[in-house]
Parts: sequence; C-alpha cells; structure tokens
Amino acid sequence: MSILVINKAFGLSALILSILIGISNAAHAEECTLVVDAQTGATVEEKGACDDRYTAASTFKLALALMGYDSGVLTGAHTPLWNWQEGMRAPARDKKPVDPTIWQADSVLWYSRELTRHLGALRFSSYVGRFNYGNMDVSGEPGKSNGLSHAWITSLTISPREQTIFIRRVLAHELPVSPHAINKTMAIVPTFNTESGWRVHGKTGSGWTRDTRGKIQRNRPEGWFVGWAERQGRVIVFARLGIGTVEGRQGLIEQEKLLSALENL
Repeated sequence: MSILVINKAFGLSALILSILIGISNAAHAEECTLVVDAQTGATVEEKGACDDRYTAASTFKLALALMGYDSGVLTGAHTPLWNWQEGMRAPARDKKPVDPTIWQADSVLWYSRELTRHLGALRFSSYVGRFNYGNMDVSGEPGKSNGLSHAWITSLTISPREQTIFIRRVLAHELPVSPHAINKTMAIVPTFNTESGWRVHGKTGSGWTRDTRGKIQRNRPEGWFVGWAERQGRVIVFARLGIGTVEGRQGLIEQEKLLSALENL
C-alpha cells in the first residue's frame, strides 16, 4: 500500500473518529447523573453536563408542596381534596378528585395551578426567592403574565447541581419554612425500592426544550428524576436529567436510568 493511500486511510479514520467523538460529546452534554452525599455534599457520582439549566417541570412540585404546607393551603397527606372542574386543561387521566398524595404520585398539573392560585403571585414569588430556586424567574411566558400557572414549565430553570443543593437543604431542614411543612412534604414524595436495598424518594418531571425563539421543540423532550435514597444508614441525594428524541414522558425514562445506576453504588 502506498504512503498516499495509507495517509488517506488514516485521515478518513481520524475524520470518522472525530465525528463519533463529537456525537458522543453532544449526547453527553445533554444528560446528567449527579449523586452526592446528603450530609457532606461530597460527589459520589457525576456524569454529563450538570450545571446547565432546564425548566424545572414537575420536579417543582416538591417546592410547591413546601409552600403549600408552610402557608396552610395544604393541610395533610389527603387534604385538601380538590375536584377537577370543567375548563381546567388536563388529560383524561387527571380529570378526577386529587389530594396532595395523588398530586405528587400522578403529577397532576391542574392541582399545582390551583395551589399557586391560592398562594397568590406575591407569596409564590417570595417563596421561590427565599428558596433560592434555580434562576428564580417566575415571569412565565414572555408577554403573557402567566408565571403563576406556567413559570415552572417556561421561565423557571434549574440545573441538576442546583437540584441536589435544594434537596440537601430540604433534608437538613435549612429552608425558610416550618419543620411541619418539610415533614409533610417528605411524607408525600413518591417512594420506590430497588433490588439492592435502596429506598428511593423522588419526583419525576417531563417537559420540552425550547429553541432560541422560545418555541417548544417536541422532538427534544426533557426528563428529570430528583430526590434522595437511603440504605443501611447511608443517605444520598440525586438528580438525573436527560434530553430525549421522541415525544413522551421522558421523566419516567430518566427515573429508570437513575434507579439502574443506583444498583451499582
């Protein structure tokens, strides 16, 4: 084989390798698995881009529950029980009576909006600021003044690292809410058990990324799973984020990926 042919072959191989690395890095940059020690904050596992912010989506229900119990709008695991009303936008599965436990387990958006309506814009904004939650932007969609009902799926963004910091503050009772509010919130967070003995408490979140004009990209759904896990006296805090390629409930996909990752810890 001539030197020219060899150089071309190596050049082609290098080009292919460069393209594959670029694809790998791009995929890597659109996901994050972050696991930290609950007490010290020391990193247990970190993969991907964990400092990029995305809309909080339904993971924000943890923060909303804290607000609800602290303010007295929410009172128990099953109170208040609110009925879906005609005119509330909701899929068929959510057109039913919902209490705080069902709200968290089934991720019911209309219940979140009823809660923020009871809080009012000033209290809602104040809580987000005092929680130092992500970018703290509760404005909602540009020009629509709908932050009270849309902030966490539009303007309010947070990174996986900030998610773990927030959860650690919840567990340490460091947030500016009552101990009652924290305990009540922790009691309604969905719980899962792994084969290796982890008891996992976490909330999924599903949404969509947006382009530079703010238009939803339905072929690039985002998914979250954030929370904490306990095993044999050890407590860890986690945040898993992934950007998919097919419209759907991406949060459930990220939940499965995180639960699988925990089996190796």
